[in-house]
Amino acid sequence: MYNLILDGHYSIFLLIVVALIVSLTFHEFGHAAMAKFYGDNTAEQQGRLTLNPIAHIDPMGLLMVVILGFGYAKPVPTNPRNYTSGWAQLWIAAAGPLMNLLIAFITVNIFMLAMQGQWAWAQGEGAQYFFIYLATINLILMLFNLIPLGPLDGHYIAPYLLPAGLRRPYVLFNQRYGSMLFLGLIVLSILGIPVFSYVWQLGQFLLPLLVIV
Repeated sequence: MYNLILDGHYSIFLLIVVALIVSLTFHEFGHAAMAKFYGDNTAEQQGRLTLNPIAHIDPMGLLMVVILGFGYAKPVPTNPRNYTSGWAQLWIAAAGPLMNLLIAFITVNIFMLAMQGQWAWAQGEGAQYFFIYLATINLILMLFNLIPLGPLDGHYIAPYLLPAGLRRPYVLFNQRYGSMLFLGLIVLSILGIPVFSYVWQLGQFLLPLLVIV
């Protein structure tokens, strides 16, 4: 992203940053809202059940996105002892990626509807960049967070999808090696090996499939 600044594309850079902040905010809000639904108000008590970006955005995590192309927001605090269901952890983890999918779906269809109706506000280059990037970034966040390694949401979801005999070995493996493997992927990406480019390509492939208008 910093290449946009070096090339003088300041407005596009700002639009992408805004889209990132919106996407990360809704992602974390999804976790907090689902935790509240399942009886855990820890996030709410700490001011995380909100769409205020200040509550969710980690400055260093956002800077990493700008420089490296990936980063993080503040993790939503939860207390499993408060959960009212054995499925709570699954749905709390899935709520972030599902929120990103919902935002991508709404964004791309509003944009397509606006283009078909030739609404004035959608005809500008800035609006087109923003809506396309907002939808794409949300899809990328969804896919990225579904990777079942390290601290990502996918490692909470995966045990519910595995056969009973593999759940505990997977959890133990991820606890011991997951973060190291995930860090390894990041290092490979920094070194120029396009590890995460496949996530981006998959997001671009899925984007047209969300259009229903």
